[in-house]
Amino acid sequence: MSSRKAFLKQAGLALFSIGVGGVPTFIARAANSNKLLGPYKKNKVLVFIFQRGAMDGLMAVTPFTDTYLKAARPTLFMDAAKSGTNKPLIDLDGRFGLHPSMAAFEKLFREKRLAIVHGMGSPNNTRSHFDAQDYMESGTPFNKGTASGWLNRAAGLLGHDATPFRAVSLTSAMPRSFYGDNETIAISNLQDFSLPGKNPSVTFVAKSFEDLYDQTTSSLLNKTGKESFDAIKMLNKTNTKNYQPANGAQYPGSPLGNALKQIAQLIKMDVGLEIAFAESGGWDTHFNQGTDNGVFARNVADLSNCIAAFHTDLGTLQDDVTLMTTTEFGRTVKQNGSNGTDHGRASCCFIVGNNVNGGKVHGNVQPLATENLADGRDLAVTTDFRSIFSEVADKHLQINNDNALFPEWKGEKIGVMKA
Repeated sequence: MSSRKAFLKQAGLALFSIGVGGVPTFIARAANSNKLLGPYKKNKVLVFIFQRGAMDGLMAVTPFTDTYLKAARPTLFMDAAKSGTNKPLIDLDGRFGLHPSMAAFEKLFREKRLAIVHGMGSPNNTRSHFDAQDYMESGTPFNKGTASGWLNRAAGLLGHDATPFRAVSLTSAMPRSFYGDNETIAISNLQDFSLPGKNPSVTFVAKSFEDLYDQTTSSLLNKTGKESFDAIKMLNKTNTKNYQPANGAQYPGSPLGNALKQIAQLIKMDVGLEIAFAESGGWDTHFNQGTDNGVFARNVADLSNCIAAFHTDLGTLQDDVTLMTTTEFGRTVKQNGSNGTDHGRASCCFIVGNNVNGGKVHGNVQPLATENLADGRDLAVTTDFRSIFSEVADKHLQINNDNALFPEWKGEKIGVMKA
């Protein structure tokens, strides 16, 4: 027992007690006392999607009137003009065009439920995927020693009683955004809500996820109790396996589609969810990026189709949910010799909800002449990611504490949310 207490202290966990099946007793106790019900039904929910690998924002949302971009991408440039054999971009405003594979976003944009921010990114100019993701998820782009993630801090600033399901990541491992002292959970699959040793489908936050993962051994899984089974029954009483999306929503069968479908289930289960995390991979397009076909087209189709299905599935709950995407950086303006693009600087992000200042491409994208490019090669970061994250958190979750949420940032909001 003493060694177990020492582990808990070293890992920095507020609560960590495992029962049969791997459900922690703090969740089971909440289930048994019905704390996961009634009072938590009206929470606002922020859904955060990280596009890992660095999405090419210039191909997702193309400034198609820019002659410099056309010259820099002789085989990758796409136009809104309906000519030739390639599908045209979806003209949003006469300057920016949405990739044709993102047709699912057009209706949301026209209805002003989708806002796009272009030229967004980190002020740190690293081109390392790992470092850029770490800086963005910690919310401190010039401090690698920050122990907590920005979403974990957001969870702690919500200012009211919470259930253990307040912050849930639908991933197999705890994302950096969720590191910290506030209780968060990573669940890879609601249908097998358990933690079977070294391949957990449920993980609990520690100050260092690696410490928790490495030290979670069978010695921590030897407690028993019917309360674990009660928690499992509570989570599964809506029959998650046979969940039917509402309003004709059709989720792609991709990892992101499955994650968003499960997030929708948790929202409808009224278990107190307020912050949800999901991720999308495969955005590192150095080779054969393609135009209206290829790896990039498949990725943006999946992203937009998954998000559109999620928004449709929410139905009358749409007012309570805002979804936001991000990516660690963008791609070079000029294509490389392998018909791809290399690590760049700024990209774009998407914000979906009934309370966004939608139907607009926000941000400041200058003509892509060499003198306007970062390092003479990249779309410059003109909107700090913290300007977007803080505004969405403040307006949607009513946090209003930027000093705590992003302690090194003193910037301005950009108007992506309705006043």
